[in-house]
Amino acid sequence: MTHAATDVSRWRSVWRQLPLLVALVFLWVFLWDQVTVLTVVTGILLAIGVTRVLYLPPVLLSGRFNPWRGLLLGLRMMFDVTVASLQVAVLAIDPRWKPMNSIIAVQLLTRSDLVTTLTAEAISVVPGTVVVDIDRERGLLYLHALGTRTRADIDRVRRDVLGTEERIVLAIGTHAQAVSVREARRERRALRSQTKGAGS
Repeated sequence: MTHAATDVSRWRSVWRQLPLLVALVFLWVFLWDQVTVLTVVTGILLAIGVTRVLYLPPVLLSGRFNPWRGLLLGLRMMFDVTVASLQVAVLAIDPRWKPMNSIIAVQLLTRSDLVTTLTAEAISVVPGTVVVDIDRERGLLYLHALGTRTRADIDRVRRDVLGTEERIVLAIGTHAQAVSVREARRERRALRSQTKGAGS
């Protein structure tokens, strides 16, 4: 391989990694909750270090981004964070509240490392839930959830996690993944309708 061809191949590799680098920098700035020169520069250095030094499984990007779905994802994230923050604040000052928490396993619909990571991050950002472990081989998320006293509470947490995964897939996932999560959503709704019909 010639020197020119090697350079082209290297630049193609960098270009393919660029969305991941940008996402890591954005995540770092988001965690610090402030946009400064220091946070941006350290985010860039850490993103380069993580992708170059630490072993990571190959991240397969779909090359697809739906702006409308991306906007809905961002708005829903802000809504969830706001509502959950208020709920946790109320519980913290309520003298009658007795903690009842759970470790819940949630089976994700996709096996994409990128979707799994983004879903875990999105869940952990919302107060009251935090991912404690990930089974990458089986696509399982284990999360600690606040205020899960009944089976209905646990089912609600699972629905919220799957809803977050669905919104992420519809925003950046492949066409096949989008079709899969839509079909799974229809099946969940049909199952809930049957359950309600049987209980009435």
